[in-house]
Amino acid sequence: MEGADSAGAGAGGAVAAAAKWRSDASRAFQYYLDRSTPHATGRWLGTLAAAAIYALRVYMVQGFYIVTYGLGIYLLNLLIGFLSPMVDPELDPSAAAEGPALPTRGSDEFKPFIRRLPEFKFWYAITKAFVVAFVMTFFSVFDVPVFWPILLCYWVVLFVLTMKRQIVHMIKYKYVPFSIGKQKYGGKKNVASTSSSKD
Repeated sequence: MEGADSAGAGAGGAVAAAAKWRSDASRAFQYYLDRSTPHATGRWLGTLAAAAIYALRVYMVQGFYIVTYGLGIYLLNLLIGFLSPMVDPELDPSAAAEGPALPTRGSDEFKPFIRRLPEFKFWYAITKAFVVAFVMTFFSVFDVPVFWPILLCYWVVLFVLTMKRQIVHMIKYKYVPFSIGKQKYGGKKNVASTSSSKD
């Protein structure tokens, strides 16, 4: 009876230790993820490196085209979320009237563009997708034999049609999902240059 109790206590201790390790690892991962937030260039360079490693792996094994196609569809879905406003006036006009809306006239108050999928979440989802796709290339069950040029053509057509629809939406609701930075005005320099040109 005591042996069963000690075995149960040992198993409970192992489970508690595993839970503590998992919690510590999750906390450390979140810490470094939070520290990477202001370093957008470095984050995207890391993602570009992950994409290059994945592309090299697919090229070297000459397979896993269906995984790559699924990855492409997922990335296209993320891109649409990144380019779309948080409140889409086309989908829900009542929510657009209540919440922050895009200015449609020159007299409207300026409201910054708020994305449906923020840049950090966009980056994180893309990076995770490349890592998961890379891991999938080590399992032959995902290497479904397909004629990859058909998948590539289908993805290109899907990309073009989706981007066309998104650009039409941008034109219709008069928004640009990118900002170069705060607009700068000439102020006193313009006044000084005009007065000196009169002299």
